[in-house]
Amino acid sequence: MSETRYKLHWVTVVVESVKALKEAILPLVVVFISGSRNNESGNWFFDNWSLIIGTVLVVYLLTSGFIKWRRFTYWFEDGELRIESGLFVRKKRYIPFERIQSLNYTEGIFHRPLGLVKVQVETAASSGGEAEAELTAVTREDADLIKKRIAEGKKRKVEETGEALEVEIDGVERIEAEPVEKRVFSLNPKQLVLLATTSGGIGVIFSGVAIFLSQFGEFLPLDKVSDELAGLIKFGVFIIVLLVLVGLFVAWLLSVAMTFFSYYGFTVRVTEEELIITRGLLEKKRTTIPLSRIQSVSFVENPLRQLFGYGRVLVHSAGAAGDGSKIQLFPLVKKKELFEPLQAIFPELDLRDPMEKLPIRGRKFYYRIDFIWMVPVIAGVGWFFYPYGLLSLLLVPLVMAFGVWQHRSAAYRVSGNQVTMRTRGFSLETSYTMRKRIQSAHLRQTIFQRRKRVATIHLNVKSGIGVHDIRLRQMDVDEAEHLLDWYEPSRESGEVEIR
Repeated sequence: MSETRYKLHWVTVVVESVKALKEAILPLVVVFISGSRNNESGNWFFDNWSLIIGTVLVVYLLTSGFIKWRRFTYWFEDGELRIESGLFVRKKRYIPFERIQSLNYTEGIFHRPLGLVKVQVETAASSGGEAEAELTAVTREDADLIKKRIAEGKKRKVEETGEALEVEIDGVERIEAEPVEKRVFSLNPKQLVLLATTSGGIGVIFSGVAIFLSQFGEFLPLDKVSDELAGLIKFGVFIIVLLVLVGLFVAWLLSVAMTFFSYYGFTVRVTEEELIITRGLLEKKRTTIPLSRIQSVSFVENPLRQLFGYGRVLVHSAGAAGDGSKIQLFPLVKKKELFEPLQAIFPELDLRDPMEKLPIRGRKFYYRIDFIWMVPVIAGVGWFFYPYGLLSLLLVPLVMAFGVWQHRSAAYRVSGNQVTMRTRGFSLETSYTMRKRIQSAHLRQTIFQRRKRVATIHLNVKSGIGVHDIRLRQMDVDEAEHLLDWYEPSRESGEVEIR
């Protein structure tokens, strides 16, 4: 057992200091701006209190990076990765090798010029995208050493106990030779541009603007801006509309750039035991996902991309990987080109479309509940904004049409040891789940559903430390009970097909 203590690279000082400054940018701006509003009291300290406090905060944040680098050590002992950190409060973390699921690598703008990586250690206890442990900056050689020591420790554990491990990374039988990686998917330039231009990143931009205005509204000359807007209104509505369109266009361009940089070079490779996803231009990320931990596969088509025959593939993992338990396997892929790469990764999956439709008698349940909120809204708008408020009555056919659309989109198939369910919220989602991955299944039926002999079926699979609920609403109750019978753990063959 090696007890050699290892240190992080000195770049850790820069990375951690910049990270601390970025996280504290809002409080720092508030401190500096607040003190600049009154500096005529005659007392030097009170006139410059914001500058003093702000400077102290900046120095503290910069010092925190140095402290972490100086006091952070890691080593390997007794089948564990051990980490010690902290200045005044010393923290020690021991992570058994057999509990480590994956090592994820990230190369930021400070790492790449020096050939460094950030290593995130993932275990089953990791959640919310937070790693169990993080080594901010180590050399490639040190990262490979960590990987090798963990694999050796796992192999030794198997030899000592004679038991197979529940979780494996990088293959304990492959210490001598690197696992063979086969590329199964990559985003071509056309797909990358389409992904960037149809992403939902513009919502992030608007959210950021809203947060900024809520934090600093009192410091901005909004009264003056409102006076200018009043003048613009007098000048003409056309100018206002033009400015709004320009603002939307700029926000859209920013979202396109964010998505482009994030997914540049997106590639999926597969070995016998894990998936390896790499992406990013400015910050290159490498995420590993043990195949044994993947619980469910979903193909999601939003209406815009569906028009062009595109969608995205998501997988739910029982252990949180670097991007969380819900991971984009293929962020954008043509439906007709989907099956070959998916079969290369999951050869046991039946990727046929589900053909069994829901009974017509359950259709009303898809929109009837919406009348609970529609009736008071329509009544209020119609009363206060009469007669134009009566246009809100158009909500009724729109909501009913949307419910019918959801009902017609839903379908299912049970064949062998797999269940396939297709449902629509706004996007169309087709979930492929093997029976052995289902944690629980239950049927829910209200008194109104009982009259129509329909029910809602729920299938729960692990997703991170929580569960992912796959459900199909208004299914024929006999078929739903047949599905529950199919799920019974006592059934061995499972060669049943529900039609």
